Amino acid sequence: MHQTHKAIGILGGTFDPIHLAHLRMAVELYEALDLAKVHLIPCYQPVHRKNPSASPEDRLAMVKCAIANEPALYADDREIRRQAPSYMIETILELRAEIPNTPFALIMGIDAFLGFTSWHRWAELLEIVHVIIAHRPNYQLPSTGMIADLLHARLQQEAAFIHENRGGGILLRPITALEISATDIRKQIAMGRNPRYLLPNSVYDYIKQHGIYSIVGPKHEI
Repeated sequence: MHQTHKAIGILGGTFDPIHLAHLRMAVELYEALDLAKVHLIPCYQPVHRKNPSASPEDRLAMVKCAIANEPALYADDREIRRQAPSYMIETILELRAEIPNTPFALIMGIDAFLGFTSWHRWAELLEIVHVIIAHRPNYQLPSTGMIADLLHARLQQEAAFIHENRGGGILLRPITALEISATDIRKQIAMGRNPRYLLPNSVYDYIKQHGIYSIVGPKHEI
C-alpha cells in the first residue's frame, strides 16, 4: 500500500529523566530512516514497571527543555493528557485517527523488544505500526521462541518498507552505544553528585530549579 507521507517515529518512555542516550537514538534514527519527525511521548503511568519518581508534568517539561532547539523531535503529551495507564495501542490508534495515511514507526531498544509479546494487544499493534529495534550493547536476540518467530516473519531489510506500508514491519538498526541510565542519574542527583554531560544542561537546570530527585529544592523569596 503506497503512502503519501513519510513515516513518523514514536519513542515512548518514562523519561525519568530524559537523557542523551534517548536523544541520540531519536536523532540517529530520524536521519538514518528519513523519518518525517520523531514524537517523544512520556507515559502517564507505566504498566510494566513501577511509577516514575518525577511527576508526569515534570517529565513532560524536561522533554520539552531537552528538545527545544531540535526541530526533528516533538514533545507529545497525549498519554499524560489521558491520565490513565499508558498503553501504546491506544496511543497509535489516536495518532492514526489524527494523522491518516501516515505510517508510524515505534522505536525501542532490544531489551524492550524482548518483552514485546507481553504488551497489551501486541499483535494488533504490530499490524498498524512498524517496530524499529535500536541495537544496544549486551543484548542478544533469541534464536527460538515467539520473538524469534516474529523476527523471521516480519523482519525487513530496506527502510523504504516503513514509508510504503502502514505497519507490520520490523527493522534492526544500529545506534551509537551510550551507556546512560536514568536510574543512575537519579541516584547521582540524590547523592549530591553532578550528572552533567549525561543529560542536556537545560534538563539538569530544570531538575535543580524544581528540586526533583531529592536535590536541594528551589529557593523561595522571603
